[in-house]
Amino acid sequence: MASHKTGGDFLIRGNGGIRKLQGKIAVSGAKNAAIKVMAASFLFEDEVRLRNIPEIEDLFHIAKILESVGVSADFPEKHTVLLKSQKNIGNEISNELGSKTRSSIVLTAPILARTGKVVFGNPGGCNLGERPIDLWLDGYRKMGANVKEENGLFKVEAKNGKLRGAEIFFKVQSHTATEGMMLAACLAEGKTVLKNCALEPEVKSLADFLNSCGAKIDGAGTHTITVQGTGLLSAKGKEYITIPDRIEAGSFLILGALAAKELVIEKCEPKHFEIVTEILRSVGSEVEIAADTATVRGGKPFKALPVRTHEYPGLATDLQAPMAVLLSQMEGKSSLFETIYEGRLNYLPELQKMGVGAKLKDSHRAIINGPSKLTGCETTALDIRSGMALIIAAAIAEGETFIHNAYMVDRGYDRIEERLRGIGMGIERIV
Repeated sequence: MASHKTGGDFLIRGNGGIRKLQGKIAVSGAKNAAIKVMAASFLFEDEVRLRNIPEIEDLFHIAKILESVGVSADFPEKHTVLLKSQKNIGNEISNELGSKTRSSIVLTAPILARTGKVVFGNPGGCNLGERPIDLWLDGYRKMGANVKEENGLFKVEAKNGKLRGAEIFFKVQSHTATEGMMLAACLAEGKTVLKNCALEPEVKSLADFLNSCGAKIDGAGTHTITVQGTGLLSAKGKEYITIPDRIEAGSFLILGALAAKELVIEKCEPKHFEIVTEILRSVGSEVEIAADTATVRGGKPFKALPVRTHEYPGLATDLQAPMAVLLSQMEGKSSLFETIYEGRLNYLPELQKMGVGAKLKDSHRAIINGPSKLTGCETTALDIRSGMALIIAAAIAEGETFIHNAYMVDRGYDRIEERLRGIGMGIERIV
């Protein structure tokens, strides 16, 4: 488990709009990739080792849930976890554990597939508005499971203890639902066809690893995925190397565009965040791309533009809050359209405290006028990504900014203050 400090508050001394940050910053392994492979450990008859995992609170919490239902999770060295399913797997995720992270929903699929039953409550995590789990429940029903809701708990049970292959069309693209149904289908009887699947690189990364361990998955990375059910999988010593976190890379690119003389983002996969590169170049930043690095320098005065979140390869909803800070420094009126979550703009009042000229039009749309002169003040991180947005805003603000609830940032960013100090940001953690 993590040995570094977490929680508390952040104190950031801003640069007052002067570009002072400089140097290199490495990208961690992707949270959304590592957690899905951890969930897949239920499908294995032997040990599964993951490397390059981020040491973040959400991942450690998933490890606690795994251990509560019969999967041992050991951390033999930094950024490595070793997972092993025990003979007797439990099938109930406690509300206390499951309500702390949205990612807990992904565990329901492999538990159901292996044990024939799963009991869980509504998953928790960031408060981003209504986030229904109907895609999951509909998928389970189509695979032959009975779904009941009693006293705030969902009880899902496969007929005769075994899921069966089915054709499942997702009403909306969801990378978690795509991955979850893919995991469930690996141990189902017969063939499962998933349609309108998400295209996120984490989906393909998961499928590629499972295939190397005996799964039969075709089409990952496209809108149609076919899975032929098999028996339990076997890693046979194969290790999963977590792909770079494209959300973190995008966050650092935006930070560099606003606050750095020159910032080199290392250990990244530029193909996974081309939309961010395109937006930054279109507003006047200079971005150079190499095999596994991206270098960003601020350029001409930014010009306002419309920004819209979209399923991959569009702009990730997780980058919407950092992008709002970028828009606040553009000349003119920019629009921000959040198409995924209805509550994802709830952080804007925190940025307004610092001087961001934002006006909320409805739960999905905002107008941001710029350029805004930002001033440090007391703010609160409401979720993982808005917490990172506040850090970016604080970096370019005049004076000191206190960001309360640093735990939210710790859920998604590994040792963030240590890495940011390495490129010249005046940031410290107050515990």
